[in-house]
Amino acid sequence: MKFEKAYIFSLVAPLMILLSIIGLISRKDSKKIFYVPIGLMGIFIITEKEFSRGINRKKILNKIKSYKQTK
Repeated sequence: MKFEKAYIFSLVAPLMILLSIIGLISRKDSKKIFYVPIGLMGIFIITEKEFSRGINRKKILNKIKSYKQTK
């Protein structure tokens, strides 16, 4: 279940950004503002996953270091 959720997020976020760019380019001036939140949400999803990966990697590295020090 967790793998499927990560897989869906990895596909949805770039599609949201792409939809936002297409909407901003092709719509009239008064309707362009409606595509900005979609793009921002896609960017937020990507950056949040990247930060959480970095934090998880640091935690795992610290656990490995502490395990090596006890031996």
